[in-house]
Amino acid sequence: MSTIGVAPMVILSAVYCLMGIAVLLGTVFWIWMLIDCLKHEPSGSNDKIIWVLVIVFLHAIGAIIYFFMRRQPRTRLGQPYNIP
Repeated sequence: MSTIGVAPMVILSAVYCLMGIAVLLGTVFWIWMLIDCLKHEPSGSNDKIIWVLVIVFLHAIGAIIYFFMRRQPRTRLGQPYNIP
């Protein structure tokens, strides 16, 4: 017989489900930012390569950094493509 009650097991299961959903959403966001970087960063400079490396190696943190430093200012200015 187990000494752990049913309620803690339900809570633990809910926590694991929420963690799984958070990981899934983080991965979807990471892929979205990687595709955005590959499509919209200028190819003529090293910016695209640097941003791809930042996003790939820092995963979700790199994607968040890219989102706030490059994508958000670009879309706020109404310029969906290359900004200086």
